[in-house]
Amino acid sequence: MAPISGYLIKLGYKSGKWQSRYFVLDETALRYFTELHGQLRGEINITSITSVEPVRPGTQVSHDACSTSPKKPVGPYALKLTVNIRGTRTFYFLASSDDERNRWIKALLPKKGSGVATPAACPYSTSITGAPLADPQYALRAGDRGPVLLQDWQLLEKHTTFNRERIPERVVHAKGSGAYGTFTVTNDVTKYTKAKFLSVLQKETEVFVRFSTVAGELGAADAERDVRGVAMKFYTEEGNFDLVGNNTPVFFIRDPALFPDFVHTQKRDPRTNMRCSTTAWKFWSEHPESLHQVTILMSDRGIPTGYRNMNAYGSHTYSFINKDNERFYVKFHFKTLQGHKHYTNEEAARVVGGNRESSQHDLYHAIEGGDFPKWKCFVQIMPEGDVDSCPFDPFDLTKVWPHNLYPLLELGRLELNRNPDNYFAEVEQAAFAPKNTVPGIGHSPDPMLQVRVFSYMDAQNYRLGINHNQLPVNRPRCPIFCPQYRAGTMYMGEHKDPNFQDDRQVNVMAEPPLKLSGDAHRPIPQNPDDYTQPGNLFRIFTPEQKQRLFSNIADAMCGVPSEIIEKQLEHFTKADPEYGAGVRAEFKRRGGK
Repeated sequence: MAPISGYLIKLGYKSGKWQSRYFVLDETALRYFTELHGQLRGEINITSITSVEPVRPGTQVSHDACSTSPKKPVGPYALKLTVNIRGTRTFYFLASSDDERNRWIKALLPKKGSGVATPAACPYSTSITGAPLADPQYALRAGDRGPVLLQDWQLLEKHTTFNRERIPERVVHAKGSGAYGTFTVTNDVTKYTKAKFLSVLQKETEVFVRFSTVAGELGAADAERDVRGVAMKFYTEEGNFDLVGNNTPVFFIRDPALFPDFVHTQKRDPRTNMRCSTTAWKFWSEHPESLHQVTILMSDRGIPTGYRNMNAYGSHTYSFINKDNERFYVKFHFKTLQGHKHYTNEEAARVVGGNRESSQHDLYHAIEGGDFPKWKCFVQIMPEGDVDSCPFDPFDLTKVWPHNLYPLLELGRLELNRNPDNYFAEVEQAAFAPKNTVPGIGHSPDPMLQVRVFSYMDAQNYRLGINHNQLPVNRPRCPIFCPQYRAGTMYMGEHKDPNFQDDRQVNVMAEPPLKLSGDAHRPIPQNPDDYTQPGNLFRIFTPEQKQRLFSNIADAMCGVPSEIIEKQLEHFTKADPEYGAGVRAEFKRRGGK
């Protein structure tokens, strides 16, 4: 789809009035604004467009929302756009000239003369610049048995491209799957947030979601015991909102200083180049705050059958800010509507032996077959004034907020309904960063989130380059003015703004002041209570679930030195005596300690 923008006169869908609007077309949608850099008024998904055609001057037309209303004659240079959105709808526009009208028709229907090369339009092989190739299956040689010639640029182009196909894989969340969809607001939360995409009931926002395993590399199997990452990009009229989280509401650590160390324990040993369970359990045994997440990981939830059959959580504490400039802290929950399904260790081993891409296969074919996965979204809301009196640290990533204190409030519904057309371009190059918020949504003093605000952006700049937000999957669906992005690797030349931030409206993102206290130091948590919540989780398991937990832990600790096992058993016992006793009994049953 050829990018194009400019003013058109649009016949109002509901009002029936001709109105000037500024239109922006990219690879995904045709969006229209009140004016250049103005308010988004609507958008039309490219995939829904069925036809675009010129309209003769004087033709009598009516706006689509009220087909029985009196018809109006159109002026010169009119075009008709037909889309399929819950039935057939028709839109009418007036261009400023015949050339302008043809330019929009050509852009909206690229297969009709735009020059975009497709297998049907180009029956022979070409170079990337469109030049026809000689037979691309044979190298240019000096005679039948002679050497290859350096002047064979076709051969050189093929191999230099091949050598550069890979970009650095993610250090964590390397292997993933993705899909597009919509987020629909189902409850009024305007008393908590001024975010426009959450401001109207039944309002839909386009999203892209990437699921992933966490510890493994690109070649890891999907059905391994591991946390699953879930990153969501909401393409709102005020910019992109990126929500990064996991399929668990907590994490292994609370202090970002430990993050690189923890991740290294999940990676290959630098000497043996093999995974090392001793290293993982040594770290966990020395950091009891990990017990909550370890309990989830070793339970039935540790191996979901696929991405459709698991919950997703923002995990971190974010903030909502309302029109009165009041701050509320918030936790995001996405509850699967497909039901929870998990593999046992034995079932997972069989699945991995037959299909290492089991979760990708499940998600892709469900969407292709029209079985669109859905999640119901909830939030927990904490008034800013509750922080000081809260019986736990609300910014501790190893803790959940008890639902009896902060109940779930319905927010909306997430549906995934379109597979990417190119995995590398849209999933591998998808870039998420918690810094990407919109007015009405902010961060919190959560120290892990604070560092991720920087580190995710830094990771994407390293992997993809500083212009990665110009890639179609990452590009905002609203007008932008950001002149510091004006050059650098893979700059696409789309921004023609001045070289500086001129005098425009500011402080739209301004947040209420955040109260601070205390001296700058490196605090060691005092009495963090790392055992109550893991114990509470353990106590809601059924006897069968508890036994599988004991068995999974014994499997995972196989070969770990006894002193590390004993230290970890102490943590299990402090959470619940039955927890520690059950794991110890499983070791004894197997002939261990």
